Amino acid sequence: MNEIKPAEARGSSRRLWLTGAVAVAAAAAGAGAAWWRGRPQAMGPSAEQQLWSQSFAAPDGRPLAMADFKGRPLLVNFWATWCPPCVKELPMLSEFAAHQGSRGIQVVGLAIDKPEAVLRFLQRQPVQFPVALVAQGGLGLTRALGNLQGGLPFSVLFDAEGQVRQRKIGELSGEDLANWSK
Repeated sequence: MNEIKPAEARGSSRRLWLTGAVAVAAAAAGAGAAWWRGRPQAMGPSAEQQLWSQSFAAPDGRPLAMADFKGRPLLVNFWATWCPPCVKELPMLSEFAAHQGSRGIQVVGLAIDKPEAVLRFLQRQPVQFPVALVAQGGLGLTRALGNLQGGLPFSVLFDAEGQVRQRKIGELSGEDLANWSK
């Protein structure tokens, strides 16, 4: 009969603990790297001015000048029809925009998508805020605003003076909107 000696048992136990510790450290490093990549980075020079100087086409072709929204807090949401978290948060944003009314935070959706896809989507699921098309140029704007990976959805809250106050890469929550509207 093979008997396990105390020294062998301790060595086996140490190896097991060491393997577990390495696995936990690797998981923590991976989670940290994902968090680091998923958070907004420093904004480019004059990124805010870059947004306010833009004019985009609404799905019906009318121009939507961002400068027209200055003077009140503004929540800009970059989204696309092919982005599941974007589509999921749009009804909540629409409800938020309706509750904010004429005195609260304005909401504008900037779609990084094809015009026909956005138009079809909005016919099926209308929203209570203006939407414009930024196509591929919108990714450059999101990067200037600190979204270096170009992740969607990407939301930016501007104060009444046009300065960035909050940014989030990823789906907004009701808690985010409640905190941002204070």
